[in-house]
Amino acid sequence: MTPSPRRGFLQVLTLALLLALGAQVATAAAQTADDKRRIDDIRIALLRLPYYGVFDFLSFTYEKGTVTLKGFAYANNLKDDAEAAVKRVRGVDTVVNEIEVAPASFNDDRIRRDAFYRIYTDDFLSRYSPGGARGAYIDAVEFTRYPGTQPLGNYPIHIVVKGGRITLLGMVSNDSDKQIAAVRAREVTGTFAVENELIVEKKGK
Repeated sequence: MTPSPRRGFLQVLTLALLLALGAQVATAAAQTADDKRRIDDIRIALLRLPYYGVFDFLSFTYEKGTVTLKGFAYANNLKDDAEAAVKRVRGVDTVVNEIEVAPASFNDDRIRRDAFYRIYTDDFLSRYSPGGARGAYIDAVEFTRYPGTQPLGNYPIHIVVKGGRITLLGMVSNDSDKQIAAVRAREVTGTFAVENELIVEKKGK
């Protein structure tokens, strides 16, 4: 099946974001061609993780053979799987795994589901969802039916929940979308706080 233009756009956003996060290792001038190639390989290894989804957010740094993994994992196995995947990248000697695993919480699961539904079925934000608003609705139903899972697909707006607090991470195309996402998250009943760390795509880059 040929990928839709929307899906291609979302993949570019996610790839660009992870590349930006992974490139915290050093200044561009100080990186060798091998370093840059290795950073690309690490980024790709993380993006290929089968259970990496909208309720997770992974980032990394790389320096002289050492990778430090950071971010949040909804499922326990994602932390170990990310470390194993990065260890297989040529040129990686050491992996420091600082990924935080979300504690089990029925209330946090409810907040995740409600925030996901409000954000990805919004009239303006639904274009970030694979398949549009209808696809987001179907995924939300599946998430409700199978506790401990999360909607599958490439979602640029990541929803991290811990102790009733929502953190929005990822990339959107404009400031308006960033603000709307935060408004929708704040509408979720039982949410104590919303941290909006979404990055706005820089035009012309």
